[in-house]
Amino acid sequence: MPSASAQQTPSISERPEAMQTCETTQNRETTLVIACGALAREIVEAIRLNGWSHLVVTCLPAIWHNTPDRIPEAVRAKIRAARGHHKQILVAYGDCGTGGRLDAVLAEEGGERIEGPHCYAFYEGLASFTAQAEAEPACFYLTDYLARHFDRLIVQGLGLDRHPELLPDYFGNYEKLVYLAQNEDPALADKAAAAARRLGLAFELRQTGLGGLSQFLAGAA
Repeated sequence: MPSASAQQTPSISERPEAMQTCETTQNRETTLVIACGALAREIVEAIRLNGWSHLVVTCLPAIWHNTPDRIPEAVRAKIRAARGHHKQILVAYGDCGTGGRLDAVLAEEGGERIEGPHCYAFYEGLASFTAQAEAEPACFYLTDYLARHFDRLIVQGLGLDRHPELLPDYFGNYEKLVYLAQNEDPALADKAAAAARRLGLAFELRQTGLGGLSQFLAGAA
């Protein structure tokens, strides 16, 4: 059953075609960004809008949030494969349930990770998110990615379409759904509000933009 703690990420289940990595051409003048697939759309768009042509993105499957033990060694493999092909390597992952193992890999292999336990924290900003989470611990969080795919990832992924009686078991400890919005998209905000109603939760929209993720990428630029 999901905890009311805001520090946990929801379980994610995805179709096989959504589990592929995304990658661009490598060269020694670029900075490689190894990213969670759930951030791919936002990172690629930020690179396009800002003209950061020297940033190269490669993504690991977002579904690995279900099995975070796979993330550290997969990042290690990406770093080793990229070594000598890029002048710098950045990692756009929070700790993401790896229990410090991702940081241990980066200490051994080299590579700079964005600060924070998960994307909710670095989208909103670590200090702000921590304060909000302490003040209201019974919040369930959505990002643009999760709002966009709520039915597939949450409803179907948790089996609520087949077993609606499980809803109180999963979400009984939550009081509010907080949508951390990366884009000002009324249609997506409506989907997030509908998700809150589907779960029987109060709704709050916080317009975060890319927050710390944008600063992290801009620092490399």
